Amino acid sequence: MNFLAHARLAQHGSDDFLFGNLIADGLKGPVPAGLALQTALGVRFHRRLDALIDRDAITRALHARAPRPQRRVTGIALDIVWDHFLARRQHDSALNERIYRLLAHREAEIPPRQQRLFHCLRQQRWLEAYADFDFTCHAVAGVGQRLSGRNLLAELTPWLYREYDLLEASFVALWPRMEDHARQQRGAFRPPGADS
Repeated sequence: MNFLAHARLAQHGSDDFLFGNLIADGLKGPVPAGLALQTALGVRFHRRLDALIDRDAITRALHARAPRPQRRVTGIALDIVWDHFLARRQHDSALNERIYRLLAHREAEIPPRQQRLFHCLRQQRWLEAYADFDFTCHAVAGVGQRLSGRNLLAELTPWLYREYDLLEASFVALWPRMEDHARQQRGAFRPPGADS
């Protein structure tokens, strides 16, 4: 999943917990020991939900339908497409503003590989812009520019346009399942002694 989806599933938690969910993709390997407890729990929560969505039957079925040459990058595209449907169907301006404020306030703590990305996200207000599917597909292709070799993500965007109805139906079926997964996982990602 991408920023907006992770934030929606983590919004119940503290700002530290939400921040951990936002920066998790910028942290490779083990969770750094120096992170605040809630931030570290947020990173782990993010990683757990990524594993769950990647194994979901709906996600696997979409991978199988994607054009074979671009199949290995389909998951990246789907992560961003889910943010499109959230922005379009379930706009939450209060959460968006919370994310923008949090990223601005904690800018010095953002992993170096995400600093420019999050600066652009805030300045260009991507969380609202994702509601535009052209913007979303441009973002998908932009990620592909940062990968080595041919831009397979840009090559995948015509399929995303063609299969828009299927993608939306998949989101409608998948998102409630992810909300259920998030609710079920919350207890495991709560510090000892925290209220339920």
